[in-house]
Amino acid sequence: MNKTPLVGLRADHFRHPLDLASTNALKQMPGIDLIVRNLLGPIAEQFFYLNNIAASILVGENQLPHLHKLLLEACEVLDLEPPQLYVQQHPYPNAYTFAMRGKQPFLVLHTSLIEMLTPEEIQAVIAHELGHLKCEHGVYLTPINILVLATGLIPNWGTVIAQTVQEKMLEWVRCAEFSCDRAAVLATQNPRVVMSVLMKLAGGSPTLAPQLNLDAFIAQARAYDIASNTELGQILKETQTSQLSHPVPVLRAREIDRWASSQNYQSLLEKQQIGYNKQVAPKGGWRNW
Repeated sequence: MNKTPLVGLRADHFRHPLDLASTNALKQMPGIDLIVRNLLGPIAEQFFYLNNIAASILVGENQLPHLHKLLLEACEVLDLEPPQLYVQQHPYPNAYTFAMRGKQPFLVLHTSLIEMLTPEEIQAVIAHELGHLKCEHGVYLTPINILVLATGLIPNWGTVIAQTVQEKMLEWVRCAEFSCDRAAVLATQNPRVVMSVLMKLAGGSPTLAPQLNLDAFIAQARAYDIASNTELGQILKETQTSQLSHPVPVLRAREIDRWASSQNYQSLLEKQQIGYNKQVAPKGGWRNW
């Protein structure tokens, strides 16, 4: 392992300011978390658990050990206890996490996503999902997952709730994604890997993925930033993204590009490196990983 474990890393070290502001706004909506958990939490927990056990593969030392190793490495860097990791057959490339208070959190990777990515890129996806756990996004991320389930289980009731909280919930989850992308950058310690994942999500496939040009995609992300830097462009961008659960890939790539070039990111790695070396350095010399 050649990445520096970020011993003592806290979410506040890398949390995106939009995530912090949006979380504070969401907290002004009292009772959402309590109501959704009490009414649908047990159903959702049991549903997802049975779905994973019945229709997914639990990754471990004896099952897809290369993925298990990627999970353990990312957890070590981000200073987290490893959650369960499942692989699920699915044609839509996606990954998600689910966590209830006091329960075993888990991550799910879709096979179609794994087939598009390199091992390092898969680790970036795992680390992004770990970012939700590190930032304790489960407090609100879990109700969002439950709401999606509720709409299918109880269409009328679920739709009423979804319409009531949709705008603020979607705004929050989009902002939360920026923090998790930063977690992926910290875990891989290579922002280009994380941006490559976003590029492949935007227009990749197992056949096209090896042919994509990351530098051209980064230039595309910067062009998007310039194009939306007008009053009309801002309105159109907000219209485009207001109903999405994730920011568009080029916007996420732009945020990664900016943060990876910032003093905040460099200082964080340098401080952690110094602190880590002090802990592992044996007498008479430094310990190399």
